[in-house]
Amino acid sequence: MIRIAALPSGSVSHEALLHLLGDQEIEISHHKLIADVFLSTAEGKTDYSVIPIENTIEGSVSLHMDWLVHEVDIPMQAEWVYPSIQNLIGNRSEFSNEKNELDYSGVQKVLSHPVAMAQCLHFIRKEMPHAELEHVGSTAEAVEMVSKNAGKGWTAIGTSLGALRYNLDILADRVTDHDNNYTRFVLIGQQPVHIERAADHTKTSILVTLSEDFAGALHQVLATFSWRKLNLSRIESRPTKKKLGSYYFYLDVLAPQDSILLTAAIEEIIALGCQVRVLGSYPCFEYNLVSK
Repeated sequence: MIRIAALPSGSVSHEALLHLLGDQEIEISHHKLIADVFLSTAEGKTDYSVIPIENTIEGSVSLHMDWLVHEVDIPMQAEWVYPSIQNLIGNRSEFSNEKNELDYSGVQKVLSHPVAMAQCLHFIRKEMPHAELEHVGSTAEAVEMVSKNAGKGWTAIGTSLGALRYNLDILADRVTDHDNNYTRFVLIGQQPVHIERAADHTKTSILVTLSEDFAGALHQVLATFSWRKLNLSRIESRPTKKKLGSYYFYLDVLAPQDSILLTAAIEEIIALGCQVRVLGSYPCFEYNLVSK
């Protein structure tokens, strides 16, 4: 039995986990806060944690990236992409007119996680511009709050799994502003995880901290990958939190860590006087509607 920590039951993280490992024997430990998801595995209470780290619309989840870098030392063991399909959820009887048609004028409040809310603003502004918007810790928490406050005109932006979990209705499905709304998740843990299906590719994530701030420093680092024709799928700078203006660079390389070219590139970067930390080398799985 694999023990896995994730955000609340009915969240996108929960759906994504079932998509990746739902055909295996898993025991899911749900947590309200992402810090507790990280700490569950860091303290050995679970074998792995599910961490959302990037979204098509909102970009990197900086808080989660900082936890991976500054708070825990747990390698990435897998990455997969899953669609963030958000729905308007509530008690249909509260928002039905005499013809049993939906009438959003009765919506008093919309609750959701701030990232999910931001992904659905066009719909909210068009259909219920009068409604109060309230941010909560997760989409699952929003749905739970709606279920406990029947009759108040509350709705939630959340998943179909969340609606099912709390016995609520999907008032409008797929209300995100963009159809290509996907989230990138990583599974972190101390040991490699066995996944039945074949990976689409292998990726290695590294942190590079420059020895000093001098002209061309980042160019020299990137050149080590360029001339070896190693593809970088992501480059991002984040503060080291040591002093103002000090940054590390987060790089995703589309190659396994033990490949000759990547090994040589890392050695060259270290020779330049930079610090290198490997966050993980892992299989990656793209989203495929027929894969499950």
